[in-house]
Amino acid sequence: MTTELDPRLLSLLVCPLTKGPLTYDCETQELISPRAKLAFPIRDGIPVMLADEARSIDA
Repeated sequence: MTTELDPRLLSLLVCPLTKGPLTYDCETQELISPRAKLAFPIRDGIPVMLADEARSIDA
């Protein structure tokens, strides 16, 4: 099941490592930090903003 992330929430969230902006990937249900090259999961509609829970991405 894919759900949309509230745009207001996305505008408030930043990468916990770089403090940079995040983008939302609807297909994978993740928040992407391009600068940190990490994807933070969204579980049950809640972003998990822990570096230990993020997966590394290639560009």
